[in-house]
Amino acid sequence: MIDLEKRLAFETEALPHRNLLYNYAYRMLGNKLDADDMVQETYLRAFRFFDSYKRGTNCKAWLHRILKNIIINKFRKEKIKGVNVDYDEVCNYVQNIKSVHFDMDDYQQNLYSKLLDDEMIAALKSIHNSYMIVVLLCDLEGFGYEEIADFLHCPMGTVRSRLHRGRQLLQQKLHKYARQRGYKTGIAA
Repeated sequence: MIDLEKRLAFETEALPHRNLLYNYAYRMLGNKLDADDMVQETYLRAFRFFDSYKRGTNCKAWLHRILKNIIINKFRKEKIKGVNVDYDEVCNYVQNIKSVHFDMDDYQQNLYSKLLDDEMIAALKSIHNSYMIVVLLCDLEGFGYEEIADFLHCPMGTVRSRLHRGRQLLQQKLHKYARQRGYKTGIAA
C-alpha cells in the first residue's frame, strides 16, 4: 500500500510538469528525441528519490534541477567521448527535417513555435548560456527570480543581472528583426 501511495503522490505532484520539462529540454537540446529521453530519465530519477522530496515545496523547481543535472551530465559525457560526424549525413538530415511538418499536440509547444521563429531561436542561441537559461526560465517558462536562483544555485541578484543582460543582448540582436515586422523600437541598431 505504501508503494501505491507513493506512486499516487508522485503522479499528483510531478506529472503535471511534464510539458514544462519537455519544453525546457527541447530548448536546451534542440532535438525532440533527446528531449523525450531526458524527461523520461528525469522522471525515473525523481520517482527513485521521491522520498527525499519535501511535499508542499516547489516540485516544478525540484524536477527542473534534476533535468538540468541530467542535461549537464549528458554534455559532459559527449565532451569527453567526442563525436565523429559525417558532414553530408548532417546536411541530408537537416534537409529532411526542414521538409517534415510536425503536428504538435502540446499547447505550449505550439505557442513556442509561433512565438519563436528561426531568427529568434538563433538570437537566443547566440547569447551566452548563462543568460539564455535565465531568459528561458523567466520569460518562457514563467519562473520567478527566487525559483530560478534556487534552481541555478546562485544569488537572486545574479539572476536579475543575467536576465537584464540577456534581455539587453536579445534586444540588440533582434532590433532589425522587430523593425522589419513593424514594431517601433527605442534603441539604435
